[in-house]
Amino acid sequence: MQTSSNPTPAKPEKLLRLPEVESLTGLKKSSIYAGMKASPPTFPHCVRLSVRAVAWRESDIATWQAQRQQGGGQ
Repeated sequence: MQTSSNPTPAKPEKLLRLPEVESLTGLKKSSIYAGMKASPPTFPHCVRLSVRAVAWRESDIATWQAQRQQGGGQ
């Protein structure tokens, strides 16, 4: 008899909207978008949800914060 393993589905990534990102980072909208446009980017890029809605992956924001705490960010 063959045993099949049912892998648990991956937990979906939490997406954060702009007010949450501003609250977590202490940055305002203009600084967030300027960081995304910088060369090289100094802030994680957003994910487009619709024509007028964007969000950021929670893991990307957490990684960005960790890098800043280690002195790797500006």
